[in-house]
Amino acid sequence: MATALQKARTVALYRDSLKTLLSWAVARDIFYVKTGHDQIERALARGEERLRSYAHPDPYIVPYRPGGSLYARNPPFPDGISMHMDFGREGGH
Repeated sequence: MATALQKARTVALYRDSLKTLLSWAVARDIFYVKTGHDQIERALARGEERLRSYAHPDPYIVPYRPGGSLYARNPPFPDGISMHMDFGREGGH
């Protein structure tokens, strides 16, 4: 797990890299004409495939989320059964 300092350094590095890029080309539209949508699609597909290759065969699921061991553990009561909320308070105190 990354520490707060590492996260802050990552954000600062990204921000500083964008500022450096702006120094190299003030007009961003020169980058837009150079984008190849096919190249972007291939890079995204490779990244998604690489992410799938690292997927765990039995992934961790938070217990209270769908698929977790605690999800829907207490089913609702059948229609013939009612819930009495003040159990033990019948004495009138």
